[in-house]
Amino acid sequence: MCMMRAAGLLAVVPVSVLLTISFFVLVALRKVDEKGVKAFGYVVVALLWLATLVIFSGGVYKIATGRPKMPCMMMDKGPMMGMAPMPMPDKPKMCK
Repeated sequence: MCMMRAAGLLAVVPVSVLLTISFFVLVALRKVDEKGVKAFGYVVVALLWLATLVIFSGGVYKIATGRPKMPCMMMDKGPMMGMAPMPMPDKPKMCK
C-alpha cells in the first residue's frame, strides 16, 4: 500500500482554515450596509463552504477506502518492460 489511510486526516488542516476564513467574512458582513458588497460576501462564503465540503468529503473517502486517487507511480508493478536499469554511481572515496 502506497499511502496510509490516516493520510485522509490531513484534510482537517485546510478544512479548518477555510471555515475560519468564512467565519471572519461573515463577521465582516455584519458591519457592511451596502447590498452589493453583502451579496458578494455571501457568494464568497458559499464558495468557501463548497470548497470545504469537497476537501472534507475527499478526506472521508480516503479514510474509508484507503486507496489513493491515482496509482502510486507504478511502484507496485516493478520496472517497465524494455527499460534497462539505471546504472548506480560508485561509492564516493574519502579524501585523505
